Amino acid sequence: MLSLFGDNVEYDIANIALAEKGKLRIEWAENQMPVLGLIKKRFEKEKPLKGAVIGACLHVTSETANLVRTLKAGGAECVLCASNPLSTQDDVAASLVEHSKIEVYAVKGEGNEKYYDHIDRVLSSRPNITMDDGGDLVSTLHSKRRELIKDVIAGTEETTTGVIRFRSMEKQNALKIPIIAVNDADTKHLFDNRYGTGQSSIDGILRATNILLAGKNFVVCGYGWCGRGVALRAKGMGANVIVVEVNPLRALEAVMDGYRVMSIADASRIGDIFITATGNKNVIRGEHFAVMKDGAVVANTGHFNVELNLKDLEGLIKSKRKLRECVEEYKLKNDNRIYLLAEGRLINLAAAEGHPASVMDMSFANQALCAEYIKKEGKKLTAKVYPVPKEIDEKIARLKLQSMNIKIDRLTKEQEEYLRSWKIGT
Repeated sequence: MLSLFGDNVEYDIANIALAEKGKLRIEWAENQMPVLGLIKKRFEKEKPLKGAVIGACLHVTSETANLVRTLKAGGAECVLCASNPLSTQDDVAASLVEHSKIEVYAVKGEGNEKYYDHIDRVLSSRPNITMDDGGDLVSTLHSKRRELIKDVIAGTEETTTGVIRFRSMEKQNALKIPIIAVNDADTKHLFDNRYGTGQSSIDGILRATNILLAGKNFVVCGYGWCGRGVALRAKGMGANVIVVEVNPLRALEAVMDGYRVMSIADASRIGDIFITATGNKNVIRGEHFAVMKDGAVVANTGHFNVELNLKDLEGLIKSKRKLRECVEEYKLKNDNRIYLLAEGRLINLAAAEGHPASVMDMSFANQALCAEYIKKEGKKLTAKVYPVPKEIDEKIARLKLQSMNIKIDRLTKEQEEYLRSWKIGT
């Protein structure tokens, strides 16, 4: 591990020698992110972020690299740390330092103490715009670095988990800065959460295990947009999908989509593969692990590993061993074996490469344009959670269609008038 100061860039990464490999990976992702590329070209000319210090706690991947390079092109000073200990791509971190001269504090597999030390380093840069993926940066700002709150104009949050945390803070009058819920933009959650999480979570499970999904009972806990995506892809590979939900409307939707719906207590007895996607804690607990069949595979695609009660699992076992990269065998006292993937951390980034770049193109376009919006309008905002402005959402959708060479119709003046009028009937 390196912790050096060179070329006026401070950093703490695994190995600067990986930079060339990371550069190629970033270039590959860039080729599939045309909307962000268009924004970057405009930012290079207009410098709308000049004077901004952006503190970002995000997954350090090739797609994220293209976001922070876009922000820097817009004139911002960027400081980046990892939002999950297992999601960092060390070669990407090295390239950002070596080739883009961006401060990065991220090492794949870093411990909890190092993780929060890196967050503290980002906050020490005194950011006036924050970018979160899960909420740990702003949460730490409010709990341990409150003296810096006055410097922050506003922040963005990219995950369902983080938005839940910030809305809770708002309700309790604990939130002291405005937050834009990037996760809730239609061009984010309808695509990134559904198609990105769906494909990349299945990818992570297959890379970790190389098991056949066809014919397996595949239990999806949570039927939000991420759960919908995972269920859709598992079904497409021939799995028998079972959905576990607490929300009656989502449970009903899952039934109408053709899935079996049941309680986790019932699903635990028949599932072959389990994946949590809820944003909540202790979804699968000791009483559920205890009745799982021999050979059950358990994974999580929520932001934090708290969705699985691993303390409960540890209390049920007589032995544990690592079988493969990202696969641990827990042998229960009844001799049944449970295979935990990626330590219960988000499977798509811990065992695979995360979302495809083409879908992150829209998510990170939202981040970039929201940063620009905060720089221009942020001082007018109060300390609450805001939606992404509709004009930003629609602009990104149009740019994405344009990049795909897809043309759509526009309303005629007659149609616009008809939609505005309440007098025109049959």
